[in-house]
This record gives sequence, C-alpha cells and structure tokens, in this order.
Amino acid sequence: MHKILVVDDEREIADVIALYLQSEETEVKTCYNGEDALEYISKNPLDLAILDIMLPDIDGFEILKQIREEYKFPVIMLTAKDSDMDKITGLTLGADDYILKPFNMMELAARVRAQLRRYTQYNTSGEGKEDEQVIDFGGLYLDRASHECVYNGTTLTLTPIEFDILWLLCSNRGKVISSQELFENVWHEEYYKSSNNTVMVHIRHLREKMSTPTGKSDFIKTVWGVGYKVEE
Repeated sequence: MHKILVVDDEREIADVIALYLQSEETEVKTCYNGEDALEYISKNPLDLAILDIMLPDIDGFEILKQIREEYKFPVIMLTAKDSDMDKITGLTLGADDYILKPFNMMELAARVRAQLRRYTQYNTSGEGKEDEQVIDFGGLYLDRASHECVYNGTTLTLTPIEFDILWLLCSNRGKVISSQELFENVWHEEYYKSSNNTVMVHIRHLREKMSTPTGKSDFIKTVWGVGYKVEE
C-alpha cells in the first residue's frame, strides 16, 4: 500500500486531496502545519509527500530541505505562488514536481501516480541482467535496483528524477540528449518551452552534487543549443 502525506494549512484543500487520493492501495495522512508534518515523517515510512509552501509555522522550503537530508521519496510542491524563483527554489532543494493552486484534481492525481511509479521502480529489485541494472564507468557507479549512486568513492543522495536524468545520460554516453528528450523520458509529460527551465534546474542541482567528491562540475556537459551529454 502506498503511503502519502498531504501538508497544507488550508484544511479543506488538504482533506479534499486526501479524499480524492484515498483508495484500497493508497493511505493518505493530512497535516495542517510543518511541525506536525516533520514529526509524522520522522516516525512513519512514506512513498510521497504533497507539500504546500505557505504554512503557518515552518515554510515548505525548510520542510523540503529537511526531508532531503534523509529521505528520497518524491515531493510535489503545492502552492499559490507562481513566480519562477519559487519554482526554481523548490526544484533546487529537491522537489520532484510543482503544481499551482487552483489545480485540477485529475492532473494532481496523474502526477502523483507518475511519481509513485518512478519511486516504486527504484525500491523494487529488478529481474533484468546485471548490465541492465548497473552502470559502472569513469568513477561513477549507478545501481538501478537499489537506487545507489557512488561517484569517486562518495555516495550521493539523488532524488528519483535526478537518478533518472543521470541514468538516461549515462546509458547514452557519447550522445547528445536534448532538453525535450530528457523531459519527455524522465517526467513522461509533454514538453513545453517552460519545461527547459525545469530540466536546467535539475541538471544544475545534479552537477552540484557530483562536484562534491572532485570539486569539478563537468561530468555532465552542455552542448549549447543542442542539449546535454556524458562523455564515453
């Protein structure tokens, strides 16, 4: 059973989301402030969180930051704010998706299902051959079954989307992957012009993490006007 946490100080919104997502296969918990949410997260396993930014005590960005210090489950940011800076901040801190209020409940449910599929994939041992589950080259080790990423001896904590991006680039090393191809293969959504910013933020965050053991951020290369690639 999937376990989802909904955090929103607008009780009606939180309760409607919970009611809509609740099913025989999904258990939904609602919290109406950040303190209760962090306490619940520390004591209960989760598969996904839907997190509002504007909360009465601890803002959603701080909660997201604390989540990413320890947990890999996907987080969807839910907010009335529509500035690009808020989106970039959330994505940089490790959010997996971002949806604005007012929203279509069917769209939210579809995004939840997409994130759960991705997260479940990384928490279920694969039955494929080893060469289909592991990438090991250039100081990088990726294990698709365990979602493990080790770069130059340092274990990196990647979100599911970051892992997907790195896996796609490394699986096609030597080949340039366009932003559109990255977005459509990782997010499984239709690409729009604004989608390029989402890809750029995740690439930047991934580079920052990969620069930790080496001090360099050139593992993923930008081919200007074309896309991104990893050298063979």
